[in-house]
Amino acid sequence: MRNISTSNAAFQPASTGPAARALAPARRLACAAALACAALVALPAHAAPIDSLIKSVKFDDVSGVNKLLAKGMDPNSVDNEGMPLLVIAAREQSDKVGAALLANPKTDIEIQDKAGENALMMASLVGDLNFVNLLIAKDAEINKKGWAPLHYAAANGHDDIVKVLLDHSAYVDAGSPNGTTPLMMAARGGHVSTVKLLLDNGADLTVKNQIGMTALDFAKTYKEPDVVEGLTARMQQTQQQKK
Repeated sequence: MRNISTSNAAFQPASTGPAARALAPARRLACAAALACAALVALPAHAAPIDSLIKSVKFDDVSGVNKLLAKGMDPNSVDNEGMPLLVIAAREQSDKVGAALLANPKTDIEIQDKAGENALMMASLVGDLNFVNLLIAKDAEINKKGWAPLHYAAANGHDDIVKVLLDHSAYVDAGSPNGTTPLMMAARGGHVSTVKLLLDNGADLTVKNQIGMTALDFAKTYKEPDVVEGLTARMQQTQQQKK
């Protein structure tokens, strides 16, 4: 390795002779180039098109979304967590953007996030009846295998959406991968009116999931006394009718 000089000469001013004067323009150019590079680095970075698109979806900025789609952006794009635009719109209740995405022939209406959730499931979960109706009008799958939109609506007690889904032939005793039904989800959440609505539409009180729990067991486990009372009364009524 070459030794670095620490003599006083190393710290002396550079010569101002002819050779030094000849190098001065080159040094000035190099300095100018360095400053220009520094200025470029200091400039604020512009958001990537996908980031702008996702932001527009979240804020229901339909104009911004339409502009970016017109420039060739994919309506089935996903964010950095793998959530598709249509599912984001449903989650954020961005109904105007949702309608714009659904109007695009390239949009996959059944596209799912990494958890297997689609837009109809998400809209059912957050209680966005308008978005649910938009999706149904576009023939969204009501009876999705596994966790279904009805599970999601029942879990949060959205009776209006439960009714719409049932009116469009949702299977009232749909079983999730572990055998959980919408009635169990409603019972777990303590949603008395939703439990009654499902029962009135034929939900089976006796169905058990894979670990042997009924809707009544869910209500007891999650300490929902009103649901326990209602389910018990309905069970007794059913048993008396069979006699």
